[in-house]
Amino acid sequence: MLYARKDKVKVGVLGATSYTGAELVRLLSFHPGASIRYVSSQSYEGKTLSSVFPALAGICDDVLLSPREAVATDAECVFSCLPHAASAELLLPVIERGIKVIDLSADFRLRDANVYKEWYCDESHPGHPAPQLLEKAVYGLCEHYREHIAGASIIANPGCYVTSVLLPLLPLYKGGVKIDWAIADSKSGVSGAGRGLKQNTHFPEANENFSAYSIGHRHRHTPEMEQELSVAAGRPVTLTFSPHLLPVNRGILSTIYLKTESTAAECAETVKKFYSGEAFVRVRGASDLPQISSVVHTNYCDIAFTGGGAGQPVIAVSALDNLVKGASGQALQNMNIMFGLPETAGLLR
Repeated sequence: MLYARKDKVKVGVLGATSYTGAELVRLLSFHPGASIRYVSSQSYEGKTLSSVFPALAGICDDVLLSPREAVATDAECVFSCLPHAASAELLLPVIERGIKVIDLSADFRLRDANVYKEWYCDESHPGHPAPQLLEKAVYGLCEHYREHIAGASIIANPGCYVTSVLLPLLPLYKGGVKIDWAIADSKSGVSGAGRGLKQNTHFPEANENFSAYSIGHRHRHTPEMEQELSVAAGRPVTLTFSPHLLPVNRGILSTIYLKTESTAAECAETVKKFYSGEAFVRVRGASDLPQISSVVHTNYCDIAFTGGGAGQPVIAVSALDNLVKGASGQALQNMNIMFGLPETAGLLR
């Protein structure tokens, strides 16, 4: 495997004790072109990361720094797995020093500060911490913004649900496929809700259960999806998005219904052609529908199209791991592009 640089990229991880942070550290620890400079946590400052996640013993036994201490440490690239608002605020001094950042929160995903305020702000966070930086941020959906990512200093890593919906749909909108309406019915494992204890993710509530939440255009990922679909279509696009909680640890399965005059085979061919040569998007046949078990612990997104005909909607099905292609794996893919490394480095063995 050839590299454009001989030395390893020195990286820092803020929020390393989140699920996405721990997954990112695991991936980075085996990356041939990256070296972890520091790991950070507000809650577990002074402890070793492996004491919080015993599975990382011998992989990363680094002591966790406080976020304030960490951002003052030298690194070439900083990943932030912190909550929204806190992420952008702590990244400001890093960005000012010219260090490249990859933000896994929602803080740089929405291009309009007013839209961000509507969906993410409250009395404790009345507005975006750094609205002047929104226009500098590049949306980090690698297969669609690769050229922009390569020269970026701020990457907004896409949401997990969003990735599962955009990867099947964007090639259709970009390719001029006429779509009258789209409904995304998505199901995620409980790790998508983070490590904080919530009643609906408490084991007795989630186990042997299946539930919808934040439906009716009330989920924060909706404006992110509509933003990117509108850019692809060159016109305003609305989407009905219904998320559900699966009683599994990880993985997302999205079933997307499309009112279109195109056939499922035509949609599949458009998407397959668009992703030809892409390492992490696999377009399957209509009789080989994606499933979560085929993608967990990988950076793949599997896609298939079926249905349609006789006035019925075309149905797209996608599956990915919400912690890898939906978060940390995609973040690492972004880093590889930014630093001229092989895009599959640390993600394929």
